[in-house]
Amino acid sequence: MTTGSPSSESARDSATGSGDVLRVALAQIAPVLGDQRQNLRLHLERIGEARRRGAELVVFPELSLTGYFVRDMVPDLAMEPSSPEIRELLEAAGRMSLVAGFVEESPQHRFYNSAFYAEGGRIVHLHHKVYLPTYGLFDERRYFAAGERIRAFDTARFGRMGILICEDFWHLSTAAVMQAEEVDVLLCVANSPARGVDGPEIRTVETYRQLAATFAMLIGTVVIVVNRVGFEDGLCFWGGSMVVGPDGHTIAEAPLLDEALTMATFDLAELRRERVISPLLRDERLLLTIEELNRIRRQRYES
Repeated sequence: MTTGSPSSESARDSATGSGDVLRVALAQIAPVLGDQRQNLRLHLERIGEARRRGAELVVFPELSLTGYFVRDMVPDLAMEPSSPEIRELLEAAGRMSLVAGFVEESPQHRFYNSAFYAEGGRIVHLHHKVYLPTYGLFDERRYFAAGERIRAFDTARFGRMGILICEDFWHLSTAAVMQAEEVDVLLCVANSPARGVDGPEIRTVETYRQLAATFAMLIGTVVIVVNRVGFEDGLCFWGGSMVVGPDGHTIAEAPLLDEALTMATFDLAELRRERVISPLLRDERLLLTIEELNRIRRQRYES
C-alpha cells in the first residue's frame, strides 16, 4: 500500500473555505458473486463513465469486487492492496478519487472486509469493517477478522473524510469517533438487503435515510451512502444510494433496485454555513465523554 495525504490544515481549508463545487459518482452496481474478472470489468466500465461525466470521486459498494455472500470462497478471493487487479483500477481512475470494496488478506493471513480510498493513483486509506454482523441471515464473523481501528484521513479535494462499512454505520460509537475526528465527508459503503417490507416501503431503506440524515446533522458533515443492487442467495439488495447534506436534506438519490451511476454535486462551503448555524462540534465535551465512558468501563468490567 502506498500512503500519502496533504496536511490537515490545507485539506481543511480546501473543504470549508474555497466554495468549490465537487462532483461525486455513486456507482450502484450488481456484482457477480465470486467472479472477480467480471466485477473488475464492471468497475472499469463505471470508472470510465464517471470520468466522462466529470466526476472527481467515484464510490462503489461494500465488497464490490467479490459480491457479498463469499463464505468459504474468502481465501480464494482475497487480495493484497498491491494486487494487479487493484493497480488496474487505480490506473483507470487516474486523477479521479476512487472507493471500492474487496476481501483483503493481511501478511498474517487474516481476512478483512475492506474498503480503500485512492487518489492520484495511490491508496491513501484502508478501512477494515469493525462490526461484523453475525445474526439472522448474516454470518460475517465466521469468515472475517474484525477491524480494530476507526480513523479519518485527509484528502486533496474533499477535506477530512471517514469510511464506514455497512454495519459500522449502525453503531453510535463510530459516529462519535467520526465527529471527534472532525470529518467533512462521511462515506458508508454497504451491501444492505431489503428487509421488513411494509406495503410499498422497504424498512431498511427508510432506516438508512434516517441514519444518514441524523449523522449528517449531528456530526455536521456530508454523508455519502453507496449500496448495491441485484440478488444473491435469494436476497434482494435495494440500492437507493444517496448523498445527504449537513442540514439533513438529500442532495441526490439513486433509484431503488436498479443499477445506476448517479451524479451528485455539492459545495463543501455549505459545511461552514451549517456549522455556524449549529455549532455542535464546537460545543462537544469530548473529555467529559471519555471520562464518563471510562467510569462506565470500570463499573462494568472491573467491579
